[in-house]
Amino acid sequence: MPKRERVMRMSVELPLWRALTGYRVLTVLYAIGLCATAYSHFVRPWIAVAYYAVLLVWTLATLPWVRNAASCTRRFLAADLTIALVGILLTPLADSHARIAGDGPTLPSIWTAGSVLAFALKGGWRWAAVASTAVAAANLVERGHPALDTVHNVILVWVASIAIGYVVEVARASERTLARALEIEAATRERERLARDIHDGVLQVLAMVQRRGAVIGGEAAELGRLAGEQEVALRTLVSGGLVPVSRVSEDASEGAFVRAVEEPYEDEPDAPLDLRSLLAPYAGARVSLAEPGAPVELPRPAARELAAAVGAALDNVRRHAGAGARAWILVEDEPDEIVVTVRDDGPGIPEGRLARAEGEGRLGVAQSIRGRLRDLGGSADLVSVPGQGTEVELKVPKSAARARGKKAERR
Repeated sequence: MPKRERVMRMSVELPLWRALTGYRVLTVLYAIGLCATAYSHFVRPWIAVAYYAVLLVWTLATLPWVRNAASCTRRFLAADLTIALVGILLTPLADSHARIAGDGPTLPSIWTAGSVLAFALKGGWRWAAVASTAVAAANLVERGHPALDTVHNVILVWVASIAIGYVVEVARASERTLARALEIEAATRERERLARDIHDGVLQVLAMVQRRGAVIGGEAAELGRLAGEQEVALRTLVSGGLVPVSRVSEDASEGAFVRAVEEPYEDEPDAPLDLRSLLAPYAGARVSLAEPGAPVELPRPAARELAAAVGAALDNVRRHAGAGARAWILVEDEPDEIVVTVRDDGPGIPEGRLARAEGEGRLGVAQSIRGRLRDLGGSADLVSVPGQGTEVELKVPKSAARARGKKAERR
């Protein structure tokens, strides 16, 4: 059994959490170093020593909690911010007034920024704004007055944390979009693989049952008809996706097999249409459809006109070839053009019949088919041999179809 493709999910946050882990360790060592170099200036050094002991143990013990967003809980964030705020408010008790008035560092120093960044990585810019505001208030209380340097540092931390939180939110949205795109790509490839398997196996068996049943007749003919219907439904599913159910205009008394095409739903009105999805509803028990495995995309106006021309050709088969006639639709996606061939096994068209019909005002072939293709910049060639059926070949150059599509958009 072919191996299914797995969607590899990437985390844009993981490097940020790793950087935060390293930042917390380095900044706690930096804060302890500052305390050691200014130990003699502390009024109550034992307060500073006790706080740094708690800060060091807390930082090392909580390293697993800052590995990712899942492990970084709200309780941890609240406790971490509380330790930072307590350290700021304890600074006036431990340090001298002269150092505080001279804009000396607080006890946690730049370790506090790590706590705020944890809020930003966990909850985005809103959480970062709350944490940085609490730190700003504690710094103002610790200084006793809004000094210029204090206000500058507070604003810097506030802006930086909110900016990082916003970047994290954008990165998460981009990650979700990328993961969704990868899932769609993997699902599309898996669907194409299944479509190939179904086309090579199940559809061919159903088509064979349909042909054999029609030849044998009797109950086998009914079985063949049912197999043909299932072939059409399955082919529509694997080729064009979920195509809305077409309104069947079949009249049991006349044996018609032409179905009214309903255009598939599109999220983008200007997006090209897959011609296969427009032709799929035409297939039936007496109409076989052969198409490429890949989408046959055309601008909306061109796709609709070409599908309408195919419908007109099939309508002619119903009217003139008889109730028991069969038809075949072949779609070919060439490098420079789209070719659709409609062939039937009817009695054919007698020589001069088309000219007489056009002279009598019956313009099915002249206008419904050739006129549509002429407007698209293409051509419609009709070959009919009495007793051997009729073949209509519709060609639409891709360049002309694109040009007509742009012209229709400008209207």
